[in-house]
Amino acid sequence: MIVTPKIMKGALPKRFIVAVMIFIACLTSFMLRVNMSINILAMVQPTATARQATNPNASSSVSQAARLPTPSSVTVLLPDTKDSTDAANETSFTSDSTEVDKDPDLQNFGPRYRWDQKTQGNILGAYFYGYLLTSLPAGLLAERFGPKLLITVSFVACALTTAVTPLLAELGAWTVIGSRAVIGLLAGFVYPCLHNLISRWIPPNERGKVIACISGGSTFGTVITWPIAGIITEQFGWPASFYVSALFVLLIAVLWVCLIEDSPAQHRTITAEEKQIINDSFGGTVSKSKSWPPLGKAFTSLPYLSLLLLHYGNFWGMNFFITQAPKFMNEVLGFNLSNAGFLSSLPYLARMFSGFFFGYIGDLIRQKDFMSTTAVRKSFCLFSHLIPGAILIALPYIGQDPLVCVSLIVACLGVNGASTITNLVNAQDLAPNFVATLYGVMNFLGTTAGFIAPMLVAHFTSDMNTMEQWKNVFLISAAMYVVSGLIFIAFGSGKVQSWNDVKQKSEPTTESDKVDNNVTYNGECSIIKR
Repeated sequence: MIVTPKIMKGALPKRFIVAVMIFIACLTSFMLRVNMSINILAMVQPTATARQATNPNASSSVSQAARLPTPSSVTVLLPDTKDSTDAANETSFTSDSTEVDKDPDLQNFGPRYRWDQKTQGNILGAYFYGYLLTSLPAGLLAERFGPKLLITVSFVACALTTAVTPLLAELGAWTVIGSRAVIGLLAGFVYPCLHNLISRWIPPNERGKVIACISGGSTFGTVITWPIAGIITEQFGWPASFYVSALFVLLIAVLWVCLIEDSPAQHRTITAEEKQIINDSFGGTVSKSKSWPPLGKAFTSLPYLSLLLLHYGNFWGMNFFITQAPKFMNEVLGFNLSNAGFLSSLPYLARMFSGFFFGYIGDLIRQKDFMSTTAVRKSFCLFSHLIPGAILIALPYIGQDPLVCVSLIVACLGVNGASTITNLVNAQDLAPNFVATLYGVMNFLGTTAGFIAPMLVAHFTSDMNTMEQWKNVFLISAAMYVVSGLIFIAFGSGKVQSWNDVKQKSEPTTESDKVDNNVTYNGECSIIKR
C-alpha cells in the first residue's frame, strides 16, 4: 500500500504526495483539453436538428428548460423562399468567417461567430494536432531532463495561451485553431512525463492504484470542467471560462514546483526507510543509467504492438466522447448548456470511480498472486474494451429516449474504467526503463483519434444532426473497442521484455541503493521472499 501505518507515524509517504499530484496534474491537463468542447457551444450559432428544421416550434421529449441555450426556442437560419441565392449565402458559414452573430433570440454569452460544422471540428481537433507533435519526443525528453521541469513549463505556457483565447477569437477562427494547437503541443509532454515519474517513484505492486490516479484525474478534470464551464459561461459569459481556467493552471504549476522531485534520490525530505522500500521493489528492472530506447526491438515486439492497438481503441472511445459528448447531448438530445455539461460529465464520473475500483482489484490480485500479470491484463479487457463496444453497438437502436441514451453512455465509460489495469499500465510491465518513450509513442498514435473523431462526426452530420447520422459514428467506435481488445487478448503480455535491459555503468553503491539479498524478482516485477 502507498500509505502504511509504519511510515505514517512520521508524515505522509512522499510517493503518496506524488500520487496526489499526478491526479491533480491529469485533472489540469484534461481541463485544458476539454474546456473548449463546452465553451464553443456559446461561441457559435447552433446547428439545426431534424425536428427544428421541419418545425422550429416543435416540443421536445425533454423539458422546455432542457433545450438549446436560448430563452425560448432556437432561431435557426433556414432558406428563405423568396431568394434561394440569398438563403444560401445566409446559411453558409465559411471556415474563415469572423462575423459576430447578432441574432436577438440567442442568449448573450458573449460574441457568437459564424463558424460552420467543419470549422468547429477543426477547432475541437486542433488540440490533438499539437499534442501529436510532442508525444513522441516527450518521452525521450522526460528520460533525459526529468518530468518536473517539463510539466512546469508546460502548465505555465498553457495558462498564458488559454488566457488570451478570447482575444484571439476576435481575430478569426484560424487564430483560435492555432491557440488550441499550441496548448496541445505543450500538453503533449504531460502524460509521458507522468509515466516516467511513476516508473521512478511507485513500486510495481502499487502502480494499479497510481495509474488509476492518471485515469481518475483525467476523468475528474472532465467531470468538473464541463458543468463549471457551463455555469461560468451562463453567469459571466464564455470569456470568463477561459480566464478562470488559466488562473487555476498557474496555481497548479506553483504546487508542482514546490512538491515534486524527479526521483526519491533527489527528494530532500524523504525518509531513508521509504527510499529503501522503493529501491527494493524495483530489483534489477529499473536502471539508473540513461540509454537510448531500443525502438527497433519494441516495434517488432508483438506484446508492444498489440498494446499500441489496445491503447488506440481506448483513446478513440475516450477522445470521441471528450470532444463530441457535449455537442451530441446539446444538439441531438436537446439538453441546454448547463445540463449538457453536467450530463456529459456523468460518464466520466462513473469512469473515475470504476478506475480506482479496478486499480485496487488489479493490485490486490497481483499482491496475493491470484493471477499472473499477463492474465490480469488480458482478462480485464472484457471490461475495458469488449463490453463498451457492445454497448455502443446497442446504443443507436435502444437509446432513442434521451435519458436511456445518457444511461448507456454512462455504463459504457463506467466499465471502461478497467483500462487502468489494461492499456494504461501495460507499458510499465513491458519495459519500465523506457516507459516514458513507449507511452509517448502510444500517445502519438492514440492522439490521432482526437482530431479524426470530430472530422468523422462533421462528415456524417454535415446535412442533418440526428441519431440516425450519429449511428454510424457509434458503430465505428464500437469496432475500435472490440477489435483492439481481441488482438491484445491474443498477443498481449504482462512480462518484462528482454529489450528492457540496460548495460549498467560502474558506479559506487550507497547504503540506500543496496537491494535486499533476501528478495528475488520474477519476470513480472513481483517481489518473492525467500
